[in-house]
Amino acid sequence: MTPTTTPLLTRKELDAQLGGAARAWLDEALAEAEHAAYHEESEQPGGPYAVPSWELRYAAAGRYCGLEHADSVRALLLIEARAALPALTRLYEQGTAAERRAVLLALHRLDLGPTALPLVEDALRTNDTRLVAAAVGPYAAGHLDAHNWRHAILKCLFTGVPVDAVDQLARRSRGDAELARMLGDFAAERIAAGRSVPADLTRVLDLTTPGPAAPTEES
Repeated sequence: MTPTTTPLLTRKELDAQLGGAARAWLDEALAEAEHAAYHEESEQPGGPYAVPSWELRYAAAGRYCGLEHADSVRALLLIEARAALPALTRLYEQGTAAERRAVLLALHRLDLGPTALPLVEDALRTNDTRLVAAAVGPYAAGHLDAHNWRHAILKCLFTGVPVDAVDQLARRSRGDAELARMLGDFAAERIAAGRSVPADLTRVLDLTTPGPAAPTEES
């Protein structure tokens, strides 16, 4: 399986697709997340060390709203709760692969600056294509340094994640001689091992040629 990420749905789009019970559950979950955004954790039942109720909702999103909508529901919860790095790290480290993916998909919608890069870097160290595809989205495009971004491209090629998943691919590849060198080395290694060179490698290599900025950005 070689996934790209699917767009996250808005609340309005979700409401149009969810059944009545799921919509009611989402209403309650988002209300709990909104409450958490404006109140101290010490107000949570059980004291300051209790898990906020919206985080429990985060884990249960697929069960109540359907697996196909879980990413979107979880992203909305993170946004409504104004999730800070400690909560994101907790949800990522303790979550399933699906829960980790949702954290990665929502990072660019939260006011985090570069502080969540360790989560992206962790995902890029895995061979889980779902996590790798989610990790190379807008947050990575905006915050990964050149060295780590180049290695993220190679990770996609190595694991079979289509480069269509990479946000701002054309902009960040253009004129990158070091990326071109790394791609050439990777291709040479594949050929020497008797393996085929991914078509996406040639596509990215073409993008490294210096030239004027494209009128629209490839993702």
